[in-house]
Amino acid sequence: MKVIAKIRSDFPEKFGIPRQSGLVDCLQAYVVLEPEYRNPAVFRGLEGYSHIWLLWQFSEAVRDTWSPTVHPPRLGGCRKMGVFATRSPFRPNPIGLSSVRLLEIQSDPVLGPVLAVSGADLMNETPIYDIKPYLPYTDSHPDAAAGFAGEYLDYGLEVHVPKELLEQVSPDKREALFGILSQDPRPAYQDDPERVYGVAFAGQNIRFRVRDGVLTVCSVEQYERKGDAKE
Repeated sequence: MKVIAKIRSDFPEKFGIPRQSGLVDCLQAYVVLEPEYRNPAVFRGLEGYSHIWLLWQFSEAVRDTWSPTVHPPRLGGCRKMGVFATRSPFRPNPIGLSSVRLLEIQSDPVLGPVLAVSGADLMNETPIYDIKPYLPYTDSHPDAAAGFAGEYLDYGLEVHVPKELLEQVSPDKREALFGILSQDPRPAYQDDPERVYGVAFAGQNIRFRVRDGVLTVCSVEQYERKGDAKE
């Protein structure tokens, strides 16, 4: 398996990334091909599609062992499900699958053809193995059963961001930020109203608390990668 591309997104860490693609449709990212694949011909005809599939590696979950059961976060971490009944990253082969909206095929003088996409649920620099067009007449099944995941389709938090903190967030990132926070980034088994969490997004660390179904942003700080913080 060869890595053909990598994603460029606003997520430097796993925490806070939407649990499925398309949940926050306004999230923008870019698919940048590896040098040996930067031939414009590889995307010939792709402009006719509105959505594409990305097959990628759970690069932060690569391990030598695996388990036949996992604890889905939405189930509170206390119920086990078969690994193949979930989209857990902890799989025999750490392969992810995402359906994203194709916004534009850009031409960069250095990077070659670049795909601008929205709705991606990938961490920055995630390796991509393949890109395929989404075919609505065969890939879409509106009446399909959603299993236990369907129990949480309407779940969401009310999000409150004080005006002075919202002004610290770039205007073009605010809608996406509200979408990310409303999905509740916390593990489902954590419900301490005094605990402060932090989501790294678009160069900032968004710190928040959750109480009675309302997420309140406490501070907006400059993001520092682990190991970069000054002593």
